[in-house]
Amino acid sequence: MKLSIRNMSVCSLFAALTAVFAQIAIPLPFSPVPFTLQVIAVLLSGALLGSKLGALSQIVYLLLGAVGMPVFSQFTAGLGILIGPTGGYLIAFPVASYLIGFIVERKTTRGAGSLASFIIVNSLAMLLGVFAIFSIGVVQLKFVASLTWDLAFKFGVFPFILPDLVKIAIAILLVHSLKKVLSKQSFSPKKNSL
Repeated sequence: MKLSIRNMSVCSLFAALTAVFAQIAIPLPFSPVPFTLQVIAVLLSGALLGSKLGALSQIVYLLLGAVGMPVFSQFTAGLGILIGPTGGYLIAFPVASYLIGFIVERKTTRGAGSLASFIIVNSLAMLLGVFAIFSIGVVQLKFVASLTWDLAFKFGVFPFILPDLVKIAIAILLVHSLKKVLSKQSFSPKKNSL
């Protein structure tokens, strides 16, 4: 992966986008996990930047929050958030972005394909990304908050399934709209290699 000024700028842009979307948050009275739009930024980072740059953008986001920049939901920050009940969801962001980018890159190297193929590949990639976020998030929620598995799923997964499916649909529409513009840029997924 070439860390050019353009690639670093794009990673910073997507880290900032994740931070902005984190502030569009609705605390849920029945769950320690708030509803935010961060997942859209994570989905976009993987699908548009590819595995390595997408994951790097989310690592930058986490590092900014860990050192005290108020980039997490409701302008919070610090390592305490990352090791707290909801930290697993955040820690999963680079993993999710990498998975999404990895799948999209494999399809990109085999040709553009049809619109149906594009939708199927991106849907599958983003579903797996969201699954990674849920999986890592619910495990940390269960153990840090000392919940049963039933309660961890009740508070940390079930309320977010439908909203995250909507976020996936929004992200796919955005990726489809932006892919032609970004395919000509040096940070497109198929051009990122070690």
